[in-house]
Amino acid sequence: MKFSLVADTLKYMENTTKRLELTQYLVDLFKLTPPDIISKVVYLLQGKLRPDHEGVEIGIAEKIAIKALSKSSGISVAKIENKYKDIGDFGQATAQILEKKTQTTFLSQDITVERVYDTLYKISELRGTRSQDMKMKYIFSLLNDATPIEAGFIVKIITSNLRLGIADYTILDALAIAFTGSKENRPVLEHAYNVCSDLGKVAEAVANNGTESLKDFQVEMFSPIRPMLAERVKSPQEAHEKMGKEIAAEYKLDGERVQIHVQDNKIILYSRSLENITNYYPDIVENISKSLDTKKVILEAEIVAINEDTGEFLPFQELMHRRRKYKIAKAVQEYPVTVNFFDVLYINGKSCLDSPYKERRKILEKIVKEDSFAKVIPMTITHTDDEVEDILENAINSGCEGLMLKQLDGTYRAGARGSNWLKLKREYRNELGDSLDLVIVGAFYGKGRRTGRYGALLLSAYDRKTDTFPSLCKVGTGFTDENLDQFYQILSDKITIKKDPRIQSGLEADVWFEPEVVIEIVASEITLSPIHKVAQDKIRKGSGLALRFPKFTGRIRFEKTSENATSIDEIVILYNNQKRVIQDEKRPNFKNM
Repeated sequence: MKFSLVADTLKYMENTTKRLELTQYLVDLFKLTPPDIISKVVYLLQGKLRPDHEGVEIGIAEKIAIKALSKSSGISVAKIENKYKDIGDFGQATAQILEKKTQTTFLSQDITVERVYDTLYKISELRGTRSQDMKMKYIFSLLNDATPIEAGFIVKIITSNLRLGIADYTILDALAIAFTGSKENRPVLEHAYNVCSDLGKVAEAVANNGTESLKDFQVEMFSPIRPMLAERVKSPQEAHEKMGKEIAAEYKLDGERVQIHVQDNKIILYSRSLENITNYYPDIVENISKSLDTKKVILEAEIVAINEDTGEFLPFQELMHRRRKYKIAKAVQEYPVTVNFFDVLYINGKSCLDSPYKERRKILEKIVKEDSFAKVIPMTITHTDDEVEDILENAINSGCEGLMLKQLDGTYRAGARGSNWLKLKREYRNELGDSLDLVIVGAFYGKGRRTGRYGALLLSAYDRKTDTFPSLCKVGTGFTDENLDQFYQILSDKITIKKDPRIQSGLEADVWFEPEVVIEIVASEITLSPIHKVAQDKIRKGSGLALRFPKFTGRIRFEKTSENATSIDEIVILYNNQKRVIQDEKRPNFKNM
């Protein structure tokens, strides 16, 4: 398949912000793509070579790409860098430079999707002292044979700057339309994706055999399952309204959620965002088998840092010291952890996803041999609001965030957020009943002491139905000088020239970012807003929702993807709950009159 078909599609997509148009461009491309290479096209559209959990990275710095472009075009590195700075888009700068190229190549080869993908895969495997030279050589060979438009998108892919404003759900919509004839069939594709976490594999299956093959997707070892998520509630009363009388209450720990795959001596840990994080926890790899009475299992657990002297749980941020490339052994010594299991997803060849929670819990309690290193998170079956309140108080006193409330008959709905699981945290006086995890989508330059850094951030929630990020607030409080420096560094490679089409905002930020970084926010209340776009027109015509007095908690949610951020549905629920509380407070108490 000619790569020009992909490049032309990407060019059209760059020139629109309308999601329906973006989806249709993908549909047209998928219909032209041979089924045997559609997985490669899907991966390239995502700016990757394999699903995230496999850890295959292209690993090309812009400097290497610029040197390869210089060699191909005959233009100096300095002139290319100046051109890039003037235009602000590396792909567009590359295309313009190569349009003026006078050198011809007599032995050029066609640029195909297969050639681009296979070359990038070879680059990802390069290691050692001469690897940089070899990477440049491979890039040069592609640029030398590519058209200017093709070259522009090749450099954007290899430097991770392919910013199209599409997410996994947009690709799933397009695949459903292209190969089943209707977007209504997306849930079947989404289920397969939730089980295997490999969009390329799903694309290949539906392109070859339609939806029938997707029904056969099963849980497999070392192919992580997209985690189930919880709705939030503000009170035990609200939980009982949603779940009924009998509820399982588990302690909610302030740690890193992890999916652990164990098969004999092979052990891999995946984060909430399905990143392979095994290297950060060699102590878990070394000890976990001693704590399990089974040889083949997929478990979910919360890793929590502890104070070894007192046994106290430490805040989540302490675990970030584990995220080191070097001196891991020292970090293990300085920041010990415990593994706290709360679910089993697969055991000895059998999926547990369709089993009710009470059965999964029995299996878990049977196979985990508890000690100081590994434990099963405490759980109590409750029947009244008072019982839930008592357990919540015990959880808070034990250093936990709150409670996870679970339906005893509820199945494990991979990748879904629903009322099978509810989270209940301590209520804050004069604040919302919970913190919010919001996505940084823009920034405003600081003044005074914050000159030269970002003074405030524009934050969005996630709308899963439309795959968009409507704005919710502008936050400028709660930041230390260290935080501001950290954000400036973290966000430096997320900057976009134009606003991502998935971002909806009535404010015009000084800088726009790819919606990827998630941070934790608290606020006094949720109010109606003529500017912000969360739940636009849902509460009142012409208004959205916004946070009043938002404040950064100091916590960057590295373990969360932007699609796992607080949803607009959760925010509407919080707003309605808050409104009921205010009405109750204003209602006269006739008993005291």
